Amino acid sequence: MIVVNGSKEQRPIDARVSLLDFLREHLGLHGTKKGCDQGACGACTVQVDGDRIVSCLALAAQYDGRVVTTIEGLADGEALHPLQEAFVEHEGLQCGYCTPGQICSAIGMAREVARGVPSNVTEDVAAGGIALAREELRERMSGNLCRCGAHNGIVAAIADVCGGLDT
Repeated sequence: MIVVNGSKEQRPIDARVSLLDFLREHLGLHGTKKGCDQGACGACTVQVDGDRIVSCLALAAQYDGRVVTTIEGLADGEALHPLQEAFVEHEGLQCGYCTPGQICSAIGMAREVARGVPSNVTEDVAAGGIALAREELRERMSGNLCRCGAHNGIVAAIADVCGGLDT
């Protein structure tokens, strides 16, 4: 069983099914997008046990007994997740194709920062906390590509919700 957005789902019988295809084709959760199918664009980013992963490179069978959250699972009923609201407010979407992956990735990124996980540009890895400065945020989100030009709005939305940035 894989728990997807709070619902227990039987994993696919075919062990070759990617987590992305399981979500989209078996469960009808089309919010998670298939972009490059090579793990390079981040459009398929979901959360597994609170950590962000690219679902196109993951086999669904690997996630038996785990908790998967997609963009559809972030809202609380009709109430959007604060990051979803911020993307709308800051125009962090244009075509919207990358938006689900961007949002799932940003939530995972915020958890990494809270745990003190350094990035490639973290200045003081021994510090008690990590300041989410503009360069830090951009580095941490670099695995999620926006092809239509909403990048500044995406950064502003994440900064608004995660705090600590002057956008």
